[in-house]
Amino acid sequence: MSSAQPKYHHQPYAPSPYSYTPNPSLSSQVSLDEEIKLSTTVQQRELNESLAEIFSIIVTLDFVEKAYVKDTITQEEYTITCSRLLGQYKTILKNPAVASAFVDLDTFKREYKIGYPTATERLKIGVPATFEQPVHNSSTSAAPITSAKAAAEATQHFITFMDALRLNYNAKDQLHPLLSDVITAVNNVTTKDFEGRGRIVKWLIELNRMGAGDEINEGQRRQMLFDIENAYHEFYKTLG
Repeated sequence: MSSAQPKYHHQPYAPSPYSYTPNPSLSSQVSLDEEIKLSTTVQQRELNESLAEIFSIIVTLDFVEKAYVKDTITQEEYTITCSRLLGQYKTILKNPAVASAFVDLDTFKREYKIGYPTATERLKIGVPATFEQPVHNSSTSAAPITSAKAAAEATQHFITFMDALRLNYNAKDQLHPLLSDVITAVNNVTTKDFEGRGRIVKWLIELNRMGAGDEINEGQRRQMLFDIENAYHEFYKTLG
């Protein structure tokens, strides 16, 4: 006694002539060689290019930070390259349209699904690692001779920054460049650690974390002036 076997009906893999009808007019409009445009206006193209530049800066900076830690580049090469990348990053974000699309570093990283924690930390700090701590060159035992010109320039940068605070400059985009000049000039003079160096770096990092249009309050301005004045006096002692 045989039981009836169920019958299975399989749809054909390829579409039948009745289920698909080619459209000659549509196929003639599509070209595989045609370039796909990511932007339709000049402004949109420039915005996309700026965001791509920021992406490349993050990738490059991460590589530079790791190279510095592994001693595959010199301290001088690291400082110059890192400072240039940080400067480019800040310059691009001065454009209001770019800043609006960028939002902030963490948002940008989530949007484009990237990590690069080493570069992220450096961008948030805003200065090269060689600025945070004095770097001693072990290749020579002789103490470096302080250049009178470099010392005079550092002194002038200190005075310029303190005068700006006394004139009630309180915006991040006013103070950050001036304080960056101070720490750069100090590093050109001496690699000795002194009490005021940490205060300079502390305020530089604090300013870097602020938005371009943000301002310090009166209490911060007075404390900053007090700290930088003390740092200047400590720096002056190292020249003797």
